[in-house]
Amino acid sequence: MDSVIKENVLAVTRCGRGTVEATAWFRTALGLYYLSGLMTPDELDFKKVDRDFNRFIYQSIGKGHSITSVLQFMSGDKVVAVVESPRFIAAMKAHCPQVPVNTIPFLLSLNLGVAKNISKVDIGGALLDWIERQPTPVPSEPAAVTDAASDGATEAADGSAGPGGL
Repeated sequence: MDSVIKENVLAVTRCGRGTVEATAWFRTALGLYYLSGLMTPDELDFKKVDRDFNRFIYQSIGKGHSITSVLQFMSGDKVVAVVESPRFIAAMKAHCPQVPVNTIPFLLSLNLGVAKNISKVDIGGALLDWIERQPTPVPSEPAAVTDAASDGATEAADGSAGPGGL
C-alpha cells in the first residue's frame, strides 16, 4: 500500500459529512482499493497486504477496525447508501482514478461472492439487488479480469488464502 492510495482514500473520507458518513466512505474507498488490488496476475502475499492495510486503518480510524471488518461492511446492506451517493461517486472519480467507478459493482460482487463461499450464508438483500440493477461494464482486458477474479475467489473459498483472512 503506497502513500498515493492512502492520500486518495483520506481525500474521499474528508468529503464525507460527519463521522458516520466519513467512516463509511473511508471503509468503502479503502475496500475498493483492496479488491481492485486482487485483479492482478501476480501472486499476492495476503499476510503482508493485510498487515499494511490494517496498519493504515488503525492509524486512520483507530482500533476495532480491520480489513476484515471493512470487507464485511462492504458485503452488507449499509454499503448501498454509500455507493448510491452521487457525492461519494464524485469523490471517487476526483480522488481515486485507479479505481474506475464503473468497476464498483463488479468489485462488490466479487467481495459478496467470496463472502458467500466462505460463510455459506445467503447473500440476498439490498446489496445484491443494487448490484443486479447496475449496467455491466465491458473490461478492457476480459481474460485478465476474469482469471484474476476466479483465482482469488477459488483461493479464498478453499481456505488457502483470501482477502482479509475472511
